Amino acid sequence: MQVFKLCLKILYKNKGLMLIYIVIFLAISIIMSLTAANDSPTDALFNPVKTTIAFISEDDTPLINGFKEELARVADFADIPDETEALQDALFFRQVSCILRIPAGFTAEFMNGGNARLEKMSIPNSVKNVHIDLFIDNYFNTAGIYVQNMDGITQQELVTYLKKDLSGTASVEMKTNGKKTSNLTFLNYFFNYFAYSLLSIIILGMSTLTLIFNDRDLKMRNNCSPVSSNSMSMQFILASLAFTFISWLIMVILCLLVKSGSGFSVNTVFLIISSFVFAFCCSGISFLIGNLVKSRDAITAVTNVVALGMSFISGVFVPQEFIGSSVLKIASFTPAYWYVKANNTIAGLNAFTFDAIKPVLYDLLIVIGFGLAFFSVSLAVRKRNRSFA
Repeated sequence: MQVFKLCLKILYKNKGLMLIYIVIFLAISIIMSLTAANDSPTDALFNPVKTTIAFISEDDTPLINGFKEELARVADFADIPDETEALQDALFFRQVSCILRIPAGFTAEFMNGGNARLEKMSIPNSVKNVHIDLFIDNYFNTAGIYVQNMDGITQQELVTYLKKDLSGTASVEMKTNGKKTSNLTFLNYFFNYFAYSLLSIIILGMSTLTLIFNDRDLKMRNNCSPVSSNSMSMQFILASLAFTFISWLIMVILCLLVKSGSGFSVNTVFLIISSFVFAFCCSGISFLIGNLVKSRDAITAVTNVVALGMSFISGVFVPQEFIGSSVLKIASFTPAYWYVKANNTIAGLNAFTFDAIKPVLYDLLIVIGFGLAFFSVSLAVRKRNRSFA
């Protein structure tokens, strides 16, 4: 086991650099997970957001005053002078979403059944104005029904009827799929980000070994040693797995310490198992990259391309439900896609029967298959490199 011991000595000598990698990427994962978990929807009442508008009325009547009072339920009124330049600046700098003007004589024309119109100037294609437009249409369409069907109705009576009719509200409650707690949501995001963090750490860590062992003079000297090439490769793989396991264990322990006060569920156990399987696959990827790349700068570049690229298309940074089907088809050729898919399924589990966890086992078997394939290709590359050494 001379090669295995040498690998451990090299890694131990560079333990400071390895710990820096682990701490940095772990911190990134925890921060991003906490942010994503806090922003994710939980079971809560829906509270509409008010739109800031400029309200200018040249018609001081009970109907307009009642309309403004009701409009205040969905809008905040900005205090802007009735000057063309000031109003245009407010729209340009997004201080208001729209400017609503009530022209003089609007109420008299409306109460007489005429074609009364409001003047409205808004930001083009603004989603915020949709709620305002719906409210205005609802208010005056309802008022028009009263005016047409109740002869002699006064403005005070009309405002009273409208206030009663429009006072009804419906409580909206947002529900997530499944019964995920905030702690489980954090763990789901964290172990998804694990795909980026752990893969980056393993590739960067194993580059320290591969750069040393791929030195031409050292490689020729090793080929003359009594240790067979197959034994060297197996010992190197064993060292890669040992480094992977230690890195994985440190990150998992620190993650659980961060959320130690939130309990330990069966879902968490399955997430840990899923991350362990993916760690094995990461070891295979790093072993392959280490045998293909020859310089430290190239390894850093490849790490960014592989880790970031795989993470972006596989649902690590952007949830898979928000990614297009064509992109997901491409991502299905990467192990990170199946790893994230398994994590999302685990996080939504409420029962742990065989039928419930069967999709998870299927996804993890695919990840294991990817890992074995990467190790097999790596051994073939090492054998070819020895032939041309």
